[in-house]
Amino acid sequence: MTAAKNTAILEGVRIIDLTSVVFGPLATQMLGDLGADVIKVEGPEGDFLRQVQPSRNKLMGAAFLGTNRNKRSVVLDLKTKRDRERLRKLLTDADVMISSIRPAALARLSLDPETLRRENPDLITVSATGFGQDGPYAAKPAFDDIVQSVSGLASLSTLRDPDAPPAYAPTILADKLGGVTAAYAVIAALFHRERTGEAQHVEVPMFETLTAFLLAEHMDGATFEETPQNFGYSRMLVPHRRPVQTADGCITILPYTNTQWARFFKAVGREDMLDHVWVTDMDVRSRNIGAVYDLVARFALTRSTEDWLALMEQADIPAMPVRNLSDLPDDPHLAATGFFQQIEHPTEGPIWTTRPPVRFSATPARHDRRPAPRLGEHSDEILGPGEE
Repeated sequence: MTAAKNTAILEGVRIIDLTSVVFGPLATQMLGDLGADVIKVEGPEGDFLRQVQPSRNKLMGAAFLGTNRNKRSVVLDLKTKRDRERLRKLLTDADVMISSIRPAALARLSLDPETLRRENPDLITVSATGFGQDGPYAAKPAFDDIVQSVSGLASLSTLRDPDAPPAYAPTILADKLGGVTAAYAVIAALFHRERTGEAQHVEVPMFETLTAFLLAEHMDGATFEETPQNFGYSRMLVPHRRPVQTADGCITILPYTNTQWARFFKAVGREDMLDHVWVTDMDVRSRNIGAVYDLVARFALTRSTEDWLALMEQADIPAMPVRNLSDLPDDPHLAATGFFQQIEHPTEGPIWTTRPPVRFSATPARHDRRPAPRLGEHSDEILGPGEE
């Protein structure tokens, strides 16, 4: 697995991908960007995400295109013994199998980790599950909204405002965080195998992954209690924590340290605040953070967004305008870094995508090794002619 300079870091690693929708496919796309040969195994109906609109052609929806580049697609009907055997043949020289099929169903198909590793001792198996398999939720189905609900994410809005209803984050956070976590877990397991020669089984449960992510700061006072009860990081939950309105738009102004708060008040001509306890004592400021943010909001109305950006840059205080998603293609930083890329898909024509955000000086990640595949596009190439 040692990579030569200017080759992809995972070149030579073969991954058999039995995942669908976003959780697993995002993980394998990230691994494909790093050079892995990802073989996407789909049933005759294809990944459900293929059907999600908009699309130019049937079974090639935009969301599918956004999570399945750098892969090859084969069609196998795992309900048939013949196709299960063809999958097992693919797995004999694979490095990783990642699946979002429930573990109990895999076991019924004799595709469980123990059986597969008897046939290929070097095979790393990864289970992208909704819930950890040692708990009472093990067999429950899970989608992003389900995990946002049970993890506590949907109820964060009620901690900020008891009269507000629970609400989902307007993005598939559980799926995407699960995908990122699964990608790093695969790389860690490959590294372990490289060091020791030992393959292993990896479980990435979406519920536990999102819950641990949320509690990095929201464990808060519960950290020190005999029975954890006092959850919720107050700084994140005050209703005043939001972008503020300027004379002509909206902006986020974020002094954080004592020094930055002192510079902020000096910049706005409020030297009388320099010795105020909100500026000099972070603990007191945190306990009064709602009032502090409210003060910033009142100041914000006195200048235009551009004036604030210039003033905060001069004072070396973090500040950025509020963008809409539709503004991002014109963002000067994203334009300079080539973040948005238009590529020519062989069947879908010109499509927009984003390049991998992580830069490697010796082993670059690439967004354009392979376009997202048509259903079964590579069946003959991988399984042999007539084997689709």
